[in-house]
Amino acid sequence: MLISKHKKNAKIFKAFCDENRLMILELLQTGEKCACMLLEDLNIGQSTLSHHMKVLCDSGVVKSRKEGKWTHYSISEEGSACARELLSKVTEVYATANNCTC
Repeated sequence: MLISKHKKNAKIFKAFCDENRLMILELLQTGEKCACMLLEDLNIGQSTLSHHMKVLCDSGVVKSRKEGKWTHYSISEEGSACARELLSKVTEVYATANNCTC
């Protein structure tokens, strides 16, 4: 169970570890966007966008929905709340953490 928790957390951090994905998240802050709109704004190829969107969706930070042949993306409120909570937890300093014996 601990390993699966860490795998999930690693997926969330991986989503934020690329400048293109950060730009995508910034574009999605204003609301849902069709993949074609993201392609225009990012100046990247379709396959590159697909890869980045898969990473973002797998992390849970972004959600997608199909409408005809187009896919629309938006920031997941639940996923972004989970990411904020995770960052808060892993950067928390515990007062009793000074257990070094060296």
